[in-house]
Order: sequence, then C-alpha cells, then structure tokens
Amino acid sequence: MRRVARGDRRAFEELYRRTSPWLAVRLRRRCADEQIVAEVLQETYLAVWRAADAFAGAAAGGSAVGWLWTIAARRLIDAFRRRAHHAAPPAAAAPAHVAPAEEAVLAGVVGDEVGDALRLLAPELRAVLQAMVLDGLSVRETSVLLGVPEGTVKTRARRARIAMREALA
Repeated sequence: MRRVARGDRRAFEELYRRTSPWLAVRLRRRCADEQIVAEVLQETYLAVWRAADAFAGAAAGGSAVGWLWTIAARRLIDAFRRRAHHAAPPAAAAPAHVAPAEEAVLAGVVGDEVGDALRLLAPELRAVLQAMVLDGLSVRETSVLLGVPEGTVKTRARRARIAMREALA
C-alpha cells in the first residue's frame, strides 16, 4: 500500500491482480447484477488509487484487504441507493451461507464453539451479523444491502445475538 500511495503503478497492478477476483466474488454474493458489480469494482480501485496514502492500517497493523472490502461495501451501498432512485432495486443474491473465505477468517478469529454457533444460525440472521460485524456496516447500510427495512435488520440482529448467547451458554 505504501508503494501504491507513492504512485507505483506496478504495485497497484499487483494489488489488483491479487485482490480483484476475491473482491468480485464477495460482491457477487451480495448483488446479482453484474453491471453493478463491475461499477463497484472500478469505483473501489479508483478510490484505492486516489487515497492509498489514507490507509492507516500499515502503522496500526490493519489489513489492506479489510480496508479494500470496507471501501467496496460502501460503494455497493451507494450503487444500490443510486439505482433505487432510477429504477427497481437490483436483485440481491440470497445470502444462503457465509463465503468459504469468511469461514476461514472466522475459524482463525473465533473458537470452534462460536464458529459452530454461527453456522447454526438461520441464513437471514447470519447475513445480518455478517454485514454488521464482519463488514462493519451500519443498520441503515445493512438494510440497503439486504433489501429489508431497518427495523427488520434490528430485529434480526437481536434474534441473532440471543441465539448466539443461547448456543454458547
């Protein structure tokens, strides 16, 4: 990221080569519209190129991939909002389960009991936790991303916390 921040095109190309397939898969899991996915990818990498010097994770031990996903998730929310003003909302991919890469991250971050409890959650509850906890989205952003009212997001988040508490008790 430091090299990208200094304007190193080769470093940027390498970042794109390494991360764009993974990022595209994650975006497709949240949006079935290929045009929106392509737009979000382009906007994300443009934002990274322009603001790589703003990445503070290197000093704080943060993840560049996490920063990249945060940018992409916010751009996806923005794309949904833009489309909502001009046409019907885009078809959202059904979040049937957590992506394998996310499961690997969870396995490394949380113990087996927590991972098992997450896998036992109903898909709609897991999707809310995924958006709010893993992706760091707000209730409003999660609402837009999942295409459900904010009240539903809050209810599902509460139900997910209760289910997790019971599973871990």
